[in-house]
Amino acid sequence: MDEEISAEELRELLDSGDPVRVVDIRSPAAFEHGHIPGSENVPFGELTSRIESFDGAEYVVTVCPHGQASQQAARLIGSYEGFDGRVVSLKPGLQGWSQTYELAVGTETTAPDGGSEGEPDEGPEPPF
Repeated sequence: MDEEISAEELRELLDSGDPVRVVDIRSPAAFEHGHIPGSENVPFGELTSRIESFDGAEYVVTVCPHGQASQQAARLIGSYEGFDGRVVSLKPGLQGWSQTYELAVGTETTAPDGGSEGEPDEGPEPPF
């Protein structure tokens, strides 16, 4: 699995109403600071223990700050024997998402800070 999707393609996919799960693999704190509307938070370190939640998913897009760790997450999901859908990584990561962000409290903003104040969230460390 080395498929990637651009931010524009993801926006079109979300607007189409087709079933897609956008999985943000950052920490819960970073996710709460801002995320793609409708996305779900599955921190990278929890993917293996929550892999069964992807059973029956037709299309999954993994997201991280720069599009690197999300490639590994997409490979992990794609290798799961219970998953027969399509999985791709958001190529530019959140840094390339110029659309509206949703905050944990349900409001929207144009740009999340991504992490704690003054320190951008670089995403999870790859396990391999």
